Amino acid sequence: MANRIQLLPDHVANQIAAGEVVQRPASVVKELLENAIDAGAMRIELLVKDGGKALVQVVDDGSGMSPADAGLSFRRHATSKISKAEDLFHLQTKGFRGEALASIAAIAQVELTTRDAEAELGTRLRIAGDTVQGTEAVVTPQGTSIQVKNLFFNIPARRNFLKSAQVEFRHVLDEFQRVALAHPGIAFRMVHNESEVHHLPVSNLKQRIDHLFGNRMNARLVPVAEETQIVAIGGFVCKPEFARKSRGEQFFFVNDRFIRSPYLHHAVMAAFEGLLRSESYPGYFLYLQVPPESIDINIHPTKTEVKFENEQSLYAILRSAVKHSLGQFNIAPVLDFEQDQNLETPYDYKDREAMLPGVSVDRNFNPFAGEKPASRNTGSYRPAPTRGWEARYEGLDPDPELQPADWVIESETRQEPLFDEGAAGTPGQAGLFQLGRKYILTRIKSGLLLIDQQRAHQRVLYEQLLQNLSRREPASQALLFPLQLAFGRAEMHILRSMEEALAGLGFRFSDAAGDTLELTGLPVLVPESEAASVLDQLISDWQRHDGAGDFSQVDRVAKELCRALAVKPGTPLDPESQLGLVNDLFGCKEPAMSPFNKPIHVTLPLEELEKKLNFHG
Repeated sequence: MANRIQLLPDHVANQIAAGEVVQRPASVVKELLENAIDAGAMRIELLVKDGGKALVQVVDDGSGMSPADAGLSFRRHATSKISKAEDLFHLQTKGFRGEALASIAAIAQVELTTRDAEAELGTRLRIAGDTVQGTEAVVTPQGTSIQVKNLFFNIPARRNFLKSAQVEFRHVLDEFQRVALAHPGIAFRMVHNESEVHHLPVSNLKQRIDHLFGNRMNARLVPVAEETQIVAIGGFVCKPEFARKSRGEQFFFVNDRFIRSPYLHHAVMAAFEGLLRSESYPGYFLYLQVPPESIDINIHPTKTEVKFENEQSLYAILRSAVKHSLGQFNIAPVLDFEQDQNLETPYDYKDREAMLPGVSVDRNFNPFAGEKPASRNTGSYRPAPTRGWEARYEGLDPDPELQPADWVIESETRQEPLFDEGAAGTPGQAGLFQLGRKYILTRIKSGLLLIDQQRAHQRVLYEQLLQNLSRREPASQALLFPLQLAFGRAEMHILRSMEEALAGLGFRFSDAAGDTLELTGLPVLVPESEAASVLDQLISDWQRHDGAGDFSQVDRVAKELCRALAVKPGTPLDPESQLGLVNDLFGCKEPAMSPFNKPIHVTLPLEELEKKLNFHG
């Protein structure tokens, strides 16, 4: 029998390893930025073209490499970070496996230029598809510059899986933000298609957050600080009123390394219990420092998942620290037995002197003067004569049929309405009935019709928006005073990518400067008071449903907009609103399905109801 097991060629093994480490251009950005940080760089520049598919270049002023180290750096499992297995449990660096550069070189065209401090000349090395194409000495400043071009050029199947340049750039921007947040003491600069996206100077953590996400974050942040023998916790959480529908601004860092941890996320959510709206997520920037030997970061190729030694203790400490910060800054109600709130002086009266109250008493006042005992009479109500009561009714002609002496109290049956007006479950016009503040129930010839009010409103808004698109000049209401709205750089990038679609729906923007957007016009369906929240939710939904297969960008924006504007479950509707919604729904071209291919209404036939009630015979 012939042997069937054989060793794979090195270039095939490297391509397989690259599939674990490099999934998209953002993976390359992460590895190169972390290498620059491990090299001790204080200034790092990231240059990207076409979302990273054409070019990813990282330039740093770190220690650089010698010619021999430059060549070895592209060999698999060649690293300067560890030398024995025990070092894996005392890691102080970002990378340690020695697989990143080898994996990148296997599926891209790479050019490395580097020089260490002791050398007069640097080294330039060109590699394509794991094959060295040339090495030469060059004049270059101290540090390293590495260019990665045409990612997956030799694996067309993998390249076809990449998304559009805009989507890939958003992933690159996410990785850049994570690395920049972990190291506020390093200056970063990011350029995309020769346009500067970020220029981050050396700063503290709060300033770095403001630079990345806009000045509006300054008023939202609540500091968190706690230090124990197990963990030291620092950072910020966002106030509950700024919670969002998506999990965008949620960052965990352990020993200056970004991680994902559903377990720790649950601890933060437990600290916010009772303070958030339903299906809302708080933002947080939390930094944990733990002993390196108490965590294992070697359980995932991308090193974004770690395993803690004391998970339960860490959970309790994190939950307590966040909850304490929310209470300390009066975000959440707390009990403080050492402070009497009744003895606190209001700010308006803090510097004022106490004034003695003055009391005036009318000593001649007699509340019982002129009062006569009323005669007792059963079966009728006779008001007692009051002095001067006629003056209260001057100018009014008394009704001779209703004299005060003829008023008689009789027991009469009062018909109360079966349903409380305005409450959930109130019958409306044309036999409509709101059930659970979520459904509209109405009768038809064949039985009952149950309508989902949110999906029905989504369908109505969606067709109105598409009808607005068919006009040459979309209906838009001009704002008398333009709205100045602040967004982060990532959010501004999303809005710019949707600008043409938003303009087709009736939004009007002036030129955006930095992280500020001036809104000059709105669609007729969007109230001015809700413009900021609608755009914010539009961005959140766009991030949450990234990659959805829609026919066009305009169609997708219309769907996200109707999702943001539609009436939410739990909203009470008056009878007129119920009737109007049902009439508008059945005036649509597709009244049976929502824009997201979900059924809007269901019919309950009389036969089925009779069967359920055992009335079938």
